[in-house]
Amino acid sequence: SGCGSLISSQFAFIPTASTNPKAALKSKIVAEFRPQSLIDDLLLYKRSEDQIELKEKQLSTMRVDVCSTETLKCLKGKA
Repeated sequence: SGCGSLISSQFAFIPTASTNPKAALKSKIVAEFRPQSLIDDLLLYKRSEDQIELKEKQLSTMRVDVCSTETLKCLKGKA
């Protein structure tokens, strides 16, 4: 009977979100999570990557004399 009271006293307290600051913080983060801003940021990133890929393809198909300062000025003006 001495062991029974010891075991029950050890398991009587189970931390909940209101008593455990870490659990409360996790609950708050989950409750306040708004995926739309993340989705918007990912879409912007994807568009940026697509633009980079397109420009790289355009440059690879062009035959450019990199020694020509005039050509480089033109390219810089289009970027």
